[in-house]
Amino acid sequence: MTNQIVIQLARNLKKASSKNDAPIWSKIAKLALKPHSARRTINLKRIDQFTKENDVVVVPGKVLGTGTVSHKITLCSFSISNSAASKIIESGGKIISFTEMIEKFPTGKGVILLG
Repeated sequence: MTNQIVIQLARNLKKASSKNDAPIWSKIAKLALKPHSARRTINLKRIDQFTKENDVVVVPGKVLGTGTVSHKITLCSFSISNSAASKIIESGGKIISFTEMIEKFPTGKGVILLG
């Protein structure tokens, strides 16, 4: 069973996808509704490998703190460990909510989907 917060998030993402002609938000909405066990986990080490300075990243799963991020990124994810959040902030990066992500990047242009 999917909880009401996840269902509301998926609705908001689908609405943003339609309103802004941004398929990325619809894709993330579908991933949000998958069973919890089907969602991905990704370590900071991998995020560091696939991103560069000032990239904007969405992880449709959980971000774990193994490794480091050697550059500044903006991250949005379904879940994040405390150690991962601390390391991202220490590197000069930001962690934002899906609402903020949609407001700042309504079309999804420039947003990297990892995981």
